Amino acid sequence: MEILRYAIYRFGTMLLTLLVVSVMVFAIINLPPGDYLSNQIAELRASGQSAGVAKAEFLRTEYALDRPLYQQYLIWVGFIPGPHGFSGLIQGNFGWSFEFDQPVAEIVGDSLWLTVLVNLAAVLFVYLVALPLGVIAAARSRTWVDYTSAFVGYLGLATPNFLLALILFYYGHKYFDLPIGGLMDPIYEGEPLSWDKTKSILIHLIVPTFVIGTSGAAAMMQRLRANLLDELGKPYVETAVAKGMAPARMLTKYPLRMAFNPFVADIGNLLPSMVSGSVLVSVVLGLQTIGPTLLTALKTQDLFLSAFVLMFVALLTLMGTMISDVLLVLLDPRIRYEGRET
Repeated sequence: MEILRYAIYRFGTMLLTLLVVSVMVFAIINLPPGDYLSNQIAELRASGQSAGVAKAEFLRTEYALDRPLYQQYLIWVGFIPGPHGFSGLIQGNFGWSFEFDQPVAEIVGDSLWLTVLVNLAAVLFVYLVALPLGVIAAARSRTWVDYTSAFVGYLGLATPNFLLALILFYYGHKYFDLPIGGLMDPIYEGEPLSWDKTKSILIHLIVPTFVIGTSGAAAMMQRLRANLLDELGKPYVETAVAKGMAPARMLTKYPLRMAFNPFVADIGNLLPSMVSGSVLVSVVLGLQTIGPTLLTALKTQDLFLSAFVLMFVALLTLMGTMISDVLLVLLDPRIRYEGRET
């Protein structure tokens, strides 16, 4: 019951934090002078297209962009009624994209789950690679195993993702007949999920997962190795060894458990960093994720589209942090939960 109360408490703080983030996102997006509609109106007036100006002015009124900024925010979230009553984020209305001339929900519908799928695959890759390599490197410190894993780790950190994407793009298709670009074959786009579509997605995920997860796996492996080496040098380990405890049991029972804390705490940063770090990779590989959409929205000052995507990334961050906090409480008995963090 205590862990359940703690999880509910963390969920409440996550919602409050998300509210604060929404204020900051909306304010920062509106900091640059002008917006998509005002820029379009200026261009239309310069070219003498009065009909286009009238439509842009109508859209400005239709989406409450002619009101004070604080009212725009409250209407966008759904706290006060707008031109169409209560119709904001909390009511499930994500707004209208002026750049694509479509509802935001339709633009990001497929991109959202594909983004989550790609990044969950990358996170799984990070943990499956970093955990065993980090433990082996620490357990075989100053041997060829340690030096080899360190070399691979530094290589992963030093290689830009977009360059690795281009290399795998070429050689993966040439030698392994891996598909080029996208997250599924074109014939499956817009089709309901089936076994053939699932196989196509899994095959297309191989290169993006490796590219996006490589740098994260390298950094986490080095961090786990350093933490585990620090634990292995402590007196309680020497005592356990002196009492004849088997090395494998001693390693997994105490030092690894203590060194695992930062490993778990990184979940909160890993998901959003994967999303933000995969924008360029998504462009290079032609992935139908939310990254290229965010890039276009920010370049064109598409208010509602860019704000929603940024809120989605913030939600991933907060969810990852909440999950890592709950797992840390379960992992480490030194962390107490009494409705607050100590």
